[in-house]
Amino acid sequence: MNNEPSNQPPSQHHKTPEHPASAQGYGYDGFGYGGYPVYVAGDGGADSFSPLKVQRFVRFLRTYWWVPLLTTAALVAAALLYNSWTPPTYTSIARVWETEKLRLPDGAAFTGDATTYYGTQVELLRSIRMQEMALARLQASRTNIIPLGDDSKPLRVRLKISQAPKSSVFAIEASCSNPEYAQTFLNALTTEYVEYRRSIRKLVSGDTLSSISDQVLRLERELKADQDTLTAFERTNNLAILQEEGTVAAGYLARLNTEVSDLKLEAQILDASDFDQDWALPGQTDAIGLLSESLSSPNSSSMLAAIDRHTAQKEVEMLQAQRQHLSKYLRPKHPKIAKLDADIERGQKLLDLYQSQSADQRAASRQAVKLKIENMQTAIKEWEGKVVEANKQIAEADHLKQNTLRTQALYDRLVMMLQNVDIGRNIDQETLAVLESASIALRSHTQENLLLVMGVFAGLALAVGIVYLVSLRDDRLTCLAEVAEEVNVEILGQVPEMSRRGQSDEAPLPLLKRDDQRHSFAESYRNLRSALVYYRPDEPSPKVMLVTSAVPNEGKTTVTANLAHALAFGGSRVLLVDGDLRKGTLHQVLDLQPEPGLSDLLHDQTIKDKVIQTNGVADLSFVSSGKIHGNPGDAFLGADLPALLAAWRQDFDYVLIDSSPILAADDTATLAPEVDGVLFVVRGGFCSARAVSTALETLRQRKAKVLGIVYNRARIGRKDHYYYTYKEYYQNTEAVKTTD
Repeated sequence: MNNEPSNQPPSQHHKTPEHPASAQGYGYDGFGYGGYPVYVAGDGGADSFSPLKVQRFVRFLRTYWWVPLLTTAALVAAALLYNSWTPPTYTSIARVWETEKLRLPDGAAFTGDATTYYGTQVELLRSIRMQEMALARLQASRTNIIPLGDDSKPLRVRLKISQAPKSSVFAIEASCSNPEYAQTFLNALTTEYVEYRRSIRKLVSGDTLSSISDQVLRLERELKADQDTLTAFERTNNLAILQEEGTVAAGYLARLNTEVSDLKLEAQILDASDFDQDWALPGQTDAIGLLSESLSSPNSSSMLAAIDRHTAQKEVEMLQAQRQHLSKYLRPKHPKIAKLDADIERGQKLLDLYQSQSADQRAASRQAVKLKIENMQTAIKEWEGKVVEANKQIAEADHLKQNTLRTQALYDRLVMMLQNVDIGRNIDQETLAVLESASIALRSHTQENLLLVMGVFAGLALAVGIVYLVSLRDDRLTCLAEVAEEVNVEILGQVPEMSRRGQSDEAPLPLLKRDDQRHSFAESYRNLRSALVYYRPDEPSPKVMLVTSAVPNEGKTTVTANLAHALAFGGSRVLLVDGDLRKGTLHQVLDLQPEPGLSDLLHDQTIKDKVIQTNGVADLSFVSSGKIHGNPGDAFLGADLPALLAAWRQDFDYVLIDSSPILAADDTATLAPEVDGVLFVVRGGFCSARAVSTALETLRQRKAKVLGIVYNRARIGRKDHYYYTYKEYYQNTEAVKTTD
């Protein structure tokens, strides 16, 4: 609360920056100027498909219940009028079906796609070509005069084709305004349809037969050419001799390759023996030498020499092992050691002699193996050429045979197909036949009934659309839930709508009495009184309160007077002040004098004791608005207002000030910052959400404290109004005894 006096006009004392709020609808958008919530355009804070929106639409639908009746009646009347102007419709029905089909073994038969067969037949029957063919048949017969329509053309016939479930029967309905023409046209259509299918099959079979004949002639020429080529090749080449030569050459070539492999292995072993002669151990050298000698010279003498060398090698190794064992116990010059050294030296000389002889033999063997490998490879190349040539001739013969056989198979297949198509062409395979001719055309009311049903549904849909647009356009707050959704302000209480018993909607209700029989009405004000007395635990209870609204006729004056009575009935000293200096009417509601009043007191403090009036209600005092002195809004900017409010705060428990609507004059916005809090009255179904948001935003910009909203004239039948509806808990103590 701001208790400091100010001589500045509102535009200078409370300077407010511009913000994006507009008149298109408001929604909470965080905290803005000075920490106060700011409401900006375009955000209502709720989903477009929320249950609250649906309930709002249902309420509007109940309010405008006459709209569906009006639109439905209008469209149904239009449908009836249209039916009366249009000629009657007559319908004739015919049926066609797929008959039994004779299947020829290995014969050609007409087939179709089962998934598209029904749709194809329907579109064919509906096609313009079939209708033109039916008209041509009627004109050729000259048995029926074709009626003409308004456009001087043949009368249009509407067709409807359907298939019986799980059957091959098609029902065809023909409808028009001439019953005889409907029947004859349908008969002509079914006849032309069957004949057209038969002619199409003959045409297709003829084209197919011609195409297959051309293919047969072409394959016949290709087959003759392939056979001539094969015969010419066989004359110049003996296939039996070629195959025999190829087999012999392949066997000899395989043997040569085996011998070359053996020679290469022998050369590798000889090379390995030379390498290991210097690096291998004695035992290994002897073994490799023995193997190489046996491969190079596989005769008895060489084998015996190799065995002797191997035996000598073993004896030397045994003598060396024996000397190594005795050297651990005997000296080097011991006779036994000396004898072993002499034996080892003699055996080593013998081994050297053997080694020199085997090296010469291996060299000679390697040279011989190399010559053999070269000769063998030359022979292999020669025989490989012979094998390749023989295989080439044989492959060429096989290729010519395969071409001839393939062409022969295709030729035989096409000849068989040609015969089948010729048979199928000469046999009538048409299976579609007329099951029932067109019946006598009868009057049909299907179109009239359909138009009526469409009129009913279209009327309801149009009514729903109109009511929905009205609900979107009309943003008046119709229930407490909408108030809570549209504005972010605490709701202190709600006052129910009371019956006026034949009075006008704007007629004032009788003020609250101590023993008022209007149970829910009285309890709602007691609830509002409790909300103010126990406002918030952490804040002092507001004493000087301003009651206002967004626009006139929201009931703020009545709410102020009744709330003052409820506070006085509770034992509080209450001062009721009419702060609407322009059109104050509280003195009329209380039946008191209009002057002197608040405006007079703000200009002359000496009449302080003369402005307070009473109307017989204990603890309730009243100050009227008084006489208008110049611009009423300027009076609230004087230095005397804060002192006056401070004095009243000391003399009374509560001071209630009724004020002008915020959007009607700037007086309330100027007075609001000087009081402890503002009670904002919203009348159900009267004020728009954008007006309420604009008024609350004005109060926040002036840094006024909004205590909460009082929702006035709430409908008791609504689901969101359930307070104090249990009448059994309300008793008149003078007439009802306690039974508890």
